[in-house]
Amino acid sequence: MSVVLGLLSHTLNRVLWYSGLRRGCHAPRKQAMEQDKALEVYDIIRTIRDPEKPNTLEELEVVTESCVEVQEIGEEEYLVVIRFTPTVPHCSLATLIGLCLRIKLQRCLPFRHKLEIYISEGTHSTEEDINKQINDKERVAAAMENPNLREIVEQCVTEPD
Repeated sequence: MSVVLGLLSHTLNRVLWYSGLRRGCHAPRKQAMEQDKALEVYDIIRTIRDPEKPNTLEELEVVTESCVEVQEIGEEEYLVVIRFTPTVPHCSLATLIGLCLRIKLQRCLPFRHKLEIYISEGTHSTEEDINKQINDKERVAAAMENPNLREIVEQCVTEPD
């Protein structure tokens, strides 16, 4: 009987721990929520089309599920970090891809967020400069004022019918 009670107690403790209901153990529930948010973000960005090709960023493996990280930074506010990988180290459209990621997420994310977008380390010859550009609000706003650039972004981020 004591073996059964021991197993029952252990099982109940595990259930409470994983659900986050056990006092002081909110990490598993918080982690699960962050993973859900990351999948939600990925689902939004995976359908963005490449500016040059008819493929999506998911098909080209520019973005993957593992490139999205979400962390809770406040009550109902999250830090979303995306690290994308251009198809070639000298990709001339990496900045435009970063801009498309930013615009689509700003429009579509249903929760409060702070957004950081980076090129995966070591995957582009000018990654530092591009990272600064795509994370600078003033540069992003100025880029979106250019009608030609705005049209290209719209074509990339608009969902196909």
